[in-house]
Amino acid sequence: MIVSYLEKRTKSHSLAIYRFFFGLLMFFSLCRFWSKGWIDSLYIKPDFHFSYYLFEWVKPIGDWTYVIFIIAIISSLFVCVGYKYRISIIIFFISFTYIELMDKTTYLNHYYFISILSFLLIFLPAGSSFSIDSYLAKKSYNTVPKWTVDSLKLLISIVYIYAGLAKLNSDWLLEAMPLKIWLTSRYHFPIVGETLFQYDWFHYFMSWAGILYDLMIPFLLFYSRTRLFGFILVIIFHLLTKVLFPIGMFPYIMIVSSIIFFSPKFHFKIIMFIKKFIYNLLFFLNIQKNNIKNSLEEKDYFFKYHKSVLLIISLFFIIQLIFPFRYLLYPGELFWHEQGYRFSWRVMLVEKTGFTDFKIVNPANKNNFFYVDNSNFLTPFQEKQMSFQPDLILEFAHHLGDYYSYINKDIEVYVDNYVTLNGRKSQRCVSNTVNLYDEKESFKNKKWILPLNDEIKGL
Repeated sequence: MIVSYLEKRTKSHSLAIYRFFFGLLMFFSLCRFWSKGWIDSLYIKPDFHFSYYLFEWVKPIGDWTYVIFIIAIISSLFVCVGYKYRISIIIFFISFTYIELMDKTTYLNHYYFISILSFLLIFLPAGSSFSIDSYLAKKSYNTVPKWTVDSLKLLISIVYIYAGLAKLNSDWLLEAMPLKIWLTSRYHFPIVGETLFQYDWFHYFMSWAGILYDLMIPFLLFYSRTRLFGFILVIIFHLLTKVLFPIGMFPYIMIVSSIIFFSPKFHFKIIMFIKKFIYNLLFFLNIQKNNIKNSLEEKDYFFKYHKSVLLIISLFFIIQLIFPFRYLLYPGELFWHEQGYRFSWRVMLVEKTGFTDFKIVNPANKNNFFYVDNSNFLTPFQEKQMSFQPDLILEFAHHLGDYYSYINKDIEVYVDNYVTLNGRKSQRCVSNTVNLYDEKESFKNKKWILPLNDEIKGL
């Protein structure tokens, strides 16, 4: 059964169109990031950057950070048009992932999605047709293994289903949190802001609708009879979230990604439309019609897969299926301690704010201490993110310890930290009796994180 499935073929148009729109969207997304001045404010101006464990060596490189973005922008454009595709997608994956790892405070689910998606695309023949590569080589792979297209569908389905399963918790289902907080604060919206957004029933409706959407949309897109309806829901849902919440490019990424579920015939129509546009553009530029026609004609070739590629992709999906559940290795409330929270498709599930003061103490004389002004080291955005994330608090404590070690080589760093989660009363999150300068970052349970005085039931 597995062998027969691996031998199935499908038209290459689906991969070609997905590659085209993915590269185009990444090009505009990175240009947008640059135009808003975020490279400077997030990566160049800060003197200190929060790192991912084991990736502490990944840092911004001053003004040269712009070069990394230039490389990512150019490679995304090359991916779009299919020029030197394999090299271009590898360069994009490396450069974009490097950008994502430069500062942990900028973590977003869709950044992670782009990284793993671009990694997957390295092993798929997305540049085998409708590309500059196929034009230059004077050949085009008319068909590709069906699993290459299905692998994209599977990854997108994992994102949706895991996001839906994560919402099966008491805060989301029984308290409509944190949507209740966010919606009631959107009172500035005309008409609905001061009326609809203030009603409890609407908060619950949006919460339950969000679960149903995440869990059902992959199946609606897979089934041909409901695909169009599902795609309309995708557009409505993601444009609505774009209007209501500041979540960047994520809605557009998911809308574009859902196109892969349509049939190769649909993708072929898009290709013909784009080719016709190019044809008319070149004709407008007074290039001979015959030359244009010949330049767009391609021969058919048969693409074969390699067993090593199947092994890599199989391991990739095993990791994607298991990795989000690593939080089960840690005791306590995930939303509180956040050990295993990132990279697990827990989208828009928490509203946390914190207050954090650091105290530098001379261990020889406990009465000899002073408090740190966080703004001397962190930007307002960094300080906000650090204040409620325990691993960031630990990292900053070590930075302060290293910085003030000139006073006394043997110093201690304590923190006074209060956090509120999904509308609860604030409580101490990190123990104020533990010298954080002695604690080391690792995958082990952080015992210095105090338990939440409540229980959130669910996955």
